[in-house]
Amino acid sequence: MAPHFVFPQSLRALEEEHDDNRLYVQSSIDIASLRPSELEEFVKGVSFDLSDKEIFCVEDQGVFDRVYSLIRSYASLSPSCKCILIESLRSNLSVLLPNVDSLSRVSQVENDEVTLLGRVASHRNAFKIYTFFLLNVVLAEESNSGSNNKLKVTASTRKKLPIKSWNWEAQRGKILNLIANSLEINLALLFGSSDPDESYLSFITKNAFSMFENAVLLKDTDSKDALCRIIGACATKYHYMAQSCASIMHLIHKYDFVVIHMADAVAGAEKKYADGSLAVSLIREMGRTSPKDYVKDTVGAENIGRFLVELADRLPKLISVNIGVLVPHFGGESYKVRNALVGVLGKLVTKAFKDVEGEVSSKSIRIRTKQAMLEILLERCRDVSAYTRSRVLQVWAELCEEHSVSIGLWNEVAEVAAGRLEDKSAIVRKSALNLLIMMLQHNPFGPQLRIASFEATLDQYKKKLNELEPDMPSERVMDSVPSDIDICNGDGEVDNLKSNCVSKEQQDSLTDSCLTQMEEGVTPKDFSVPDVGNLEQTRALVASLEAGLRFSKCIDGTMPTLVQLMASSSATDVENTILLLMRCKQFHIDGSETCLRKMLPLVFSQDKSIYEAVENAFITIYIRKNPVETAKNLLSLAIDSNIGDLAALEFIVGALVSKGDMSSSTISALWDFFCFNVSGTTAEQSRGALSVLCMAAKSSSGILGSHLQDIIDIGFGRWAKLDPLLARTACVAIQRLSEDDKKKLLVANGIRVFSILESLITGFSLPESIWYAAAEKAIDAIYTIHPTPEALAANLIKKSLNSVFYSGGDELQSDNASSTASILTTVQVEKLARCLFLISHIAMNQLVYIESCSRKIRKQKAVKENTYCDGQNIPSNGTLSADMQDNNINAELGLAASEDAALDTLFEKAEKEIISGGSIEKNLIGPSAAFLTRLCRNFSLLQKHPELQASAMLALCRFMIIDAEFCDANLQLLFTVVESAPSEIVRSNCTIALGDLAVRFPNLLEPWTENMYARLRDPSISVRKNSVLVLSHLILNDMMKVKGYIYEMAIRLEDEDERIANLAKLFFHELSKKGSNPIYNLLPDIIGKLSNQNLERESFCNIMQYLIASIKKDKQMEALVEKLCNRFNGANGVRQWEYISYCLSQLAFTEKGVKKLIESFKTYEHVLSEDSVMDHFRNIINKGKKFAKPELKLCIEEFEDKLNKFHMEKKEQEATARNAQIHQQKIGNLDGFAEDRHGREYCEESDIAEDVTDGEVVDPSTEGITQFSCEKTISKFVNSKEHSGASSELSEAELGNCEVQSPKVNIRGVSHPRGKKSNVKDKKSDVSASNRRTIRSKKRIMKLHCGKRDSLCR
Repeated sequence: MAPHFVFPQSLRALEEEHDDNRLYVQSSIDIASLRPSELEEFVKGVSFDLSDKEIFCVEDQGVFDRVYSLIRSYASLSPSCKCILIESLRSNLSVLLPNVDSLSRVSQVENDEVTLLGRVASHRNAFKIYTFFLLNVVLAEESNSGSNNKLKVTASTRKKLPIKSWNWEAQRGKILNLIANSLEINLALLFGSSDPDESYLSFITKNAFSMFENAVLLKDTDSKDALCRIIGACATKYHYMAQSCASIMHLIHKYDFVVIHMADAVAGAEKKYADGSLAVSLIREMGRTSPKDYVKDTVGAENIGRFLVELADRLPKLISVNIGVLVPHFGGESYKVRNALVGVLGKLVTKAFKDVEGEVSSKSIRIRTKQAMLEILLERCRDVSAYTRSRVLQVWAELCEEHSVSIGLWNEVAEVAAGRLEDKSAIVRKSALNLLIMMLQHNPFGPQLRIASFEATLDQYKKKLNELEPDMPSERVMDSVPSDIDICNGDGEVDNLKSNCVSKEQQDSLTDSCLTQMEEGVTPKDFSVPDVGNLEQTRALVASLEAGLRFSKCIDGTMPTLVQLMASSSATDVENTILLLMRCKQFHIDGSETCLRKMLPLVFSQDKSIYEAVENAFITIYIRKNPVETAKNLLSLAIDSNIGDLAALEFIVGALVSKGDMSSSTISALWDFFCFNVSGTTAEQSRGALSVLCMAAKSSSGILGSHLQDIIDIGFGRWAKLDPLLARTACVAIQRLSEDDKKKLLVANGIRVFSILESLITGFSLPESIWYAAAEKAIDAIYTIHPTPEALAANLIKKSLNSVFYSGGDELQSDNASSTASILTTVQVEKLARCLFLISHIAMNQLVYIESCSRKIRKQKAVKENTYCDGQNIPSNGTLSADMQDNNINAELGLAASEDAALDTLFEKAEKEIISGGSIEKNLIGPSAAFLTRLCRNFSLLQKHPELQASAMLALCRFMIIDAEFCDANLQLLFTVVESAPSEIVRSNCTIALGDLAVRFPNLLEPWTENMYARLRDPSISVRKNSVLVLSHLILNDMMKVKGYIYEMAIRLEDEDERIANLAKLFFHELSKKGSNPIYNLLPDIIGKLSNQNLERESFCNIMQYLIASIKKDKQMEALVEKLCNRFNGANGVRQWEYISYCLSQLAFTEKGVKKLIESFKTYEHVLSEDSVMDHFRNIINKGKKFAKPELKLCIEEFEDKLNKFHMEKKEQEATARNAQIHQQKIGNLDGFAEDRHGREYCEESDIAEDVTDGEVVDPSTEGITQFSCEKTISKFVNSKEHSGASSELSEAELGNCEVQSPKVNIRGVSHPRGKKSNVKDKKSDVSASNRRTIRSKKRIMKLHCGKRDSLCR
C-alpha cells in the first residue's frame, strides 16, 4: 500500500521528507534542462502512463515524481504540453469520482476487510493528488495570466507575446466544475466520516477564496458558478463554517466586486442544501460588529450594505426572521449601513410576506413584523443624514411600484414626501419628487384626482350610507366609517375577498361620472350613484373615497412648493418638478396647469438640461397630433400669458419652427383661426392665433407673406373694434414681414396701410389703456417699412400738436416763452399726454433709424473693401482699374480713415439734431423738448394730473437718452422727481430710465451713483424691485462699478417682499461668480456699514450668513479672518463687537485660519469681556476642534483656556471699575451734605465715642443715625431755593449703604476724647493699614468741610 498523501503548505513542500510515512517527491526532474522535443516526449510519456495504467497509478512514486516535476515547471511548458497534462489529470479525476460511489457496493460483496481498506486508501490518495495538482495548475495559470495582463501592450511588444493555441478559460471552467462536482459525491466513503480532512477543506477553500480576488476570473460565468458551489458545499455540507464566514467577511470588506458573487454563493448553498446556516452566521457576524467600526471603514460598510441588500433580495424569508440582529445598527453613525438596512427592509416588505399560507398565529406574527418594518421606514424619513432620507424615499417609491403600500399608509407616505420637498438637501428633494411621481402613477384611486369629483362622489355615498343606517345619528355614522387601515387585511392590501368592495375600475367610473355631470352643470342632487352592495361594502367605499380625497388634497397642497422648486438653483430640482407637474396634469390635479405655465420662463436658463426639460414638457403638453388642437392650445397660451410668458413662448415657438417640430398643418390651422374659418372663433382667439404666427415668423419670416391682405383687413378692420389689441398685433405682424413681403405690401397696399397706421396713432378710436401699446407698435411699423419714415413721422407730430394746441409750432414757441400754466388751461390733459408720448417715441425711433442707416453704410463700405482685397475688380489683362487706383491712393494718403471720421461726425450731428438742432421749420422735436422741461418742473401742476406726469417724465427720460447735453441739463430734475414724486409709477419709470442712461452716458451718471442706490430704500415695493433689477443689470454687466453703497443692496436680502429678497440673493449669487469673487473684497466694508444701520440683529445675521456662504476659497476665508480681527480696533460699542465676532463665527475655518485667529489675539482681547462675543468665539473653537489634527487641537485647547482666562479677568476688571465709579458717585453726593451735618458733629461724636470698645470703631445705630440725618437734610433741601430737585432724591438706602459698607470709616469729622483715644491706640495693630489711610483721608475731608462751615458762619 502506497504512503498516504497529505496536503502540503506549498507545492515545493512536497520535496520535504517527513517521519509519518507520507508521500513526497524523491527524485524530481529538471524540466528546464530538456530540449523542446524531449520535453514533449516526456509529457506524452507521463500522459500515457496516467491513461494506460489504473487511475491509482498517480500514487506510484515514479509517476508522482514526474507529474510533480511538470507541475513545478508548469510556466515553462508549451501550450500543447499544458493541454496534454491538464487533460490527463482532469480525465482521470472525472473517472475516479464515479468509482467512489462503487466502493459501497464493493464493500457489500467483498469480505476481505484489508483489501477493502487498501482500495479506499488508494482512492483517497488519488483523489487528493489529482485535486492538489489540478488546483495548482489553475493557480499557476492565473498567476501567469495576471502578470501578462500587467504588461503594457504596445505596437512593438504585441507581436512578441506568446500566442496561446488553446482556450484557457474553457479549461479553467472544466477543472473548477470538476472539483465542485467532487465535493458533491459521498466523500464519507473515502474519509470515513461525514466531514473530510480539515487539511483538504482548508486547501480547497483557501484557494477558492483566493480566486475570488481575481475580478477577471469572476467575469467567466462557469468559473464563478463553480467557485460559488465549492464555497457553498464546504461551508454548508461539510460544516466548514467559521473559517468560511471569516473569509467571506474579509473579501466583502476588501473588494467591492465580490459582493454580488458572494450573495449568489450564500443563496445557492441555502437553496441546494435547504440550510441557511451560512447566511445566518454571516448576518449575526455583521450584527455583532460594533457600529463604530463601520464609521472607520467606510468602504467596508458600503460593501456590507450592498451584500445585505443582495441577500435580502435572494433570501427574503430567511433575512426577515433574523432582521432583529441588524436593527440596532439604525442607531449607528454610519449612514451607509443605515442606507443598506433601509434597502433590506424594502426588499423584505416586497418579497418576504407574499405567501398567505400558514397558521393563523404565524400569520399574525408576520403581519406585525411587516407593520414594524413599515413604521421604521416612515421613521427613517427624518434621519439626520440626507443620504439616508433620500434612500428611504427611493425605497418607498419601489414599494409603490410593487403595489406593496396599503391604502392605510398611502396618505401618510404622501404627506411625508410632500414635506420632504422643502428639505435642505437636493438629493432628498429629488427622491421626494420621484416618489410623488410614482405615487401618482400607481395610485389606487383612479385616473382623475380632482377634488371636486371626489367630494361630489363622497357626499352621495355618505347619504347612501345614512340611508342604510336610518336609526343611527349622523355623528355615529361618521364614527362607524372604518379608517384606512380598517379596510385593509393583514398584509396591508385592500381585502377584496372579505368585503367584496367595488374594484378600482368601478371607483374610477364613479368619480368620472360625477365629474362629467358636474361639468355639464348638473347639481349633485340630480344624479344617483350606483349601488355597490350592503352596508359593509358601502362603508369600505366611503373610506376609500375619503382616502382618495385626502391624497388629492395633499398633492394639490404641494403646488406652491413646486413653483418655488422651479426657481431652484439645482437643475435636478427643476427637471423633476416639471416631470411631477406633467404627471399632475395627466391626473387632473387642481392647479397643475397654472403651475406648468410658470415653467415657460425657464427656457432662458443657461443650463441646457433645464431648457431641454422645458421644451420636452411643452411638446408633450401642448403639441398634439391633431393640428387644430395644437393651434388651439398655442393661441390659448398666447391669450392668457403675461409679458414674460409671451417672451418665453416666442422663444419656444421659434425653436420649434427652426427644428421643424411645428408642422405646416399647424400653421394652416392657426391661419384658419385668425381668418375665422373655424366656427365659433372669437376676436380674442383670432388675435392669439396672429400672435403665435408672429412668433413663428421670427424664425421663418415667409410664414406671414401668404396672408398679407388678411392681416390688413382683419387686423385693422371691424374685428379690431371688438378686440382693440388685435390692431397692435397686426402692427407687430407688419414688422415681422420679410424684405420681399414688405416690398409687396408697399406696392399693393402701401398708401392704405400708412393711412390706417396714421389714423390709429392720431385718432381716438382706441381706449386710453390700449392706445399707448398700439401707437408704440404702429410707429415701430412705420419706421420698419416706410422708405422715408421721418417725413411721415413729422406729419404725425404736426397733427398731434395741432390737436392739442390748435396751432402750429410757432405759437408753441411763443407760448413756452410766456407761461406753461396758461397753456394747460386751454388743452386737454389726455391729448397732451398722448402727444408727449408720440413725440418721444418718434424721437427714439429716429435715433434707432439713424443708427441703422449708419450700419448699412458701414456694411456696404466693408463689402466694397472686401471685394477690393479679394482682387475681384482686377481685369483679365492684369492692369488696375481707375477706381482701384484711386482707392490705393486714398489708402496711402489716409483718406479712408478720414472718410470714417466724416461719417461718424455726420451721424453724431444727425443724432444731436433730433433734440437740440435746427429751426422750428426743420425740427419739431426740439421745441417740444424745451416745453417738456418746463412742464416737468411744474410739480404743483403735475401732482394734480398723475397720468400727465407719468407721460411727461417718460418723454423727458427718452429725450435724455437721445441727447447728452439735454441729459446733463435735466439730471437734477430727474433725481428730484424720482425721490419726491407721489406716484410710484412715475418713480418706477424713472428708476428704469436711470439704468438706460447709465448705459448710454456712464460718465454723466457716475456722480449720481449714491442717489441711484438710494432708490433701494423707496417705500414702494415696485420701485425697490425695479431698482434691484436695474442695479443688478448694470453691475453684473460691468457698466457700473461696485462701490461702497453696495450695502444698500445687501439690506434688500431681508426685504419684506419675498420677490425682492430673492432678486437680491440672485444678484449676490451671480456676483460671486465674477472673477475672484468681489464679495470677498466688499465684505468688510459691508459689515462696517451695516453695523451703523438701524437693523435688527436677526436681519444682520441672516444677511451676513448669506454673503459669507458665497465665499468658497480657503485663502479668502483665511484673509477675512485677519481683516475682521483688525476691525475690532476701530469698532465702537458692544453692538459692533458682537456683529464682527458673529461674522467670524460664520467663516469656514481651516488650519491656517485658526492659526491667524490665535495670532491676532491682541486685536480683540479688549472685547472678550462681553458674554455674547465670547459665545461666538466658543462657536469658532468648537468648529476648529472638529477638523483639527492632534497638534492643532492642543493649540486650540490652549487658546480656549486663554480666552476663558481673559474673559474672567475682563469681567472682574469691569466689575471693579463699575463699583469704584458707583462708590465715587456716592461719595460725591455725600460731600454735599457735609455742611449740613457739621452742626450735629458733636452729637454724633459723643455717640460714636461711647461705642468705641476694644480698639474697634463700631456703629450699631447706623440706621437710626442715617434716618435722622436724611430726614433733616431732606426737610432742609425742600425749603432751600439754592438746591435742585434732583439733590433731594437721595434715598435712605443710598446713605445707609454708604455708612454700613465700612463702619470703621464713620469716624470721619469726629474729635475723640483723650481717654477713649488711648484705648484705640492700644488696639491699633488690629486695624489694617488701608483702613488707617482711609480714616485719615476722611478726617482731612471733614476738616476741610468744617473750615468752609466756619468761614460761612463768619
